[in-house]
Formats: sequence, C-alpha cells, structure tokens
Amino acid sequence: MNERLDDLYRDIILDHYRSPRGRNPVDRPDIATDGYNPSCGDEVELKVEIDQDRVKNIHVDCRGCAISVASGSMLAEVIKGKSIDEIKEISHVVRAMLKGDTDDIPEDLGDLDALKGVRQFPVRIKCALLAWLALIEGVKNFEEGHGADGSSISTEE
Repeated sequence: MNERLDDLYRDIILDHYRSPRGRNPVDRPDIATDGYNPSCGDEVELKVEIDQDRVKNIHVDCRGCAISVASGSMLAEVIKGKSIDEIKEISHVVRAMLKGDTDDIPEDLGDLDALKGVRQFPVRIKCALLAWLALIEGVKNFEEGHGADGSSISTEE
C-alpha cells in the first residue's frame, strides 16, 4: 500500500475507534452473542433485532484495542438493514479478506477496505475478526431457533 492509502485507512480505523457505531441498546434481541479474544483481551457484546429477515437494530459493544473496536463499529454500520443472507455473505467476505483468501473479494468494500491492512499484522487478525465471529455464531444460533439465548465465542476456538 502506498503511504497516502495507509494514512486514509488509519484515519478510517481511528474514526470508528473514537466514535463507534452501534452503541444504542437493543431491547428485544433476536441474536445475542458475547465474544472474547484471549490473545489480547478484547471483548464484544453483540445484540441484533431482526424484523422480517432484516436487521432492524444492532448493538455492538467492543472493549479492547482500536482494531477490534473499529471492526465492530464497521460491522454495525454495514449490516443494519441487511437480510440474514446478506449478513452471511458479508461475514464470509470479511473473514476471507482478513485471512488472506482474496478469491471473490469485491473491489470496494467501503470502510471495510481499511481492514485489509490488518493482514500485515497476523497477531491483530483475531482482533479484527472478533465481532464478525460473534455475528456468525449468533446468526447460526438464530437459524437454529435459539439466537437470543446468549451464546459465547472465543477467537481461540
């Protein structure tokens, strides 16, 4: 990446870290998942309200490093209004992008593009993935009929 692009991505990460999206409470979640990244102590609480197969409200409370908080904020911004199938596709794309599997990655992912640089720091990949893994687990549980039961995930699993 060139220096100007690095600066832009850094600015996007810092904006999401300093002003995280998705902090409003969700009173009646259909999906509730907590996540933990033992390698650096990041934690996430994710609650999603679904209305007619679309995300109506989302609450993402990430506590930890800038990458983890920014990634959770981006998740909240990106999935609001999306269908369950769209959420699963976006989660797949983000996971593949962070793991370095660049097949089938769209050209422009909006602010999510800023997470591409995380691949340069393998120890930070779990930080960026934490909220997304919580979402993937929550959607799986929702589809199995117990999404609001409050599951937990770890990046070590």
